[in-house]
Amino acid sequence: MIKKGIILAGGYGTRMSPLTKAVNKQLLPIHDKPLIYYPLSVLMLSGIRDILIIVNKGQLNQFKKILPNGKNLGIKISYVEQEYPKGLPDAFRVGQNFIGNNSVALILGDNFFYGQSLTKKLKKCIKLKTGATVILHPVKNPSLYGVASINKKNKITKIVEKPKKSFSDLAITGLYFFDNKVVNYSKKLKPSKRKEVEIVDLLDKYKKSNKLKAEFLGRGGAWLDTGSIKDFYNTSAFVSALENRQGLKIACLEEIAFNNNWINKKNIFESIKFYGNCDYSKYLSTFIKKKSK
Repeated sequence: MIKKGIILAGGYGTRMSPLTKAVNKQLLPIHDKPLIYYPLSVLMLSGIRDILIIVNKGQLNQFKKILPNGKNLGIKISYVEQEYPKGLPDAFRVGQNFIGNNSVALILGDNFFYGQSLTKKLKKCIKLKTGATVILHPVKNPSLYGVASINKKNKITKIVEKPKKSFSDLAITGLYFFDNKVVNYSKKLKPSKRKEVEIVDLLDKYKKSNKLKAEFLGRGGAWLDTGSIKDFYNTSAFVSALENRQGLKIACLEEIAFNNNWINKKNIFESIKFYGNCDYSKYLSTFIKKKSK
């Protein structure tokens, strides 16, 4: 059972410069919430309560203003600063003390996931005992992503980063579940031509031992990468359209925590006071009134 999760919220965000020169990308708004709320909500929906957020050096205080320590959400949030980006698997080296002897989930801070059966799928993934599980999702342009092919048992048989010749439309999303071997595997990785350690090389170690399994968001599920300005605003428009149509909020952390019995009504009222007079607070107020009936 996976009880620890890491959010990788570093990176330079160069594709979104000059916006990201002063503010970390994960603190910019997707509709009415900071981007960081969305990957955090995914870990919370899975039932993970012990979370490490890896941030750029010098940006720690920016994050702590909005997510101090997690107590208001009934979870534990800790932080570590990364000198500079060295590739996704570097998260396991930086977070080694946090991970200890445990299995761990990793989600990229700029990834967005949505789906009706998402919580059920996440609950299944955290039951991992050995090996690794990745979430795959079909995409229109496989050449832009790390792509995988699978066998009948959903074991991954081939992984190629940005393939020139298409052999599968299943992209590897930014959500991963690993056993504790991930720490040592990550340490043994050699930097690529980009001078970074690569997630594809890490996954390949699990694939070679036949320990790399695939799960899927399923039809109707959405996975969006907010790496560019265009993708960022497309994601924001997607959230806005869904929330305005349904009257429900995506990634409302307090709602998730309350439904998980991690916090009570008093905590909700404290959050309303913290956020002030805004739509997010009004939503929380309406939510808690419904729960009081």
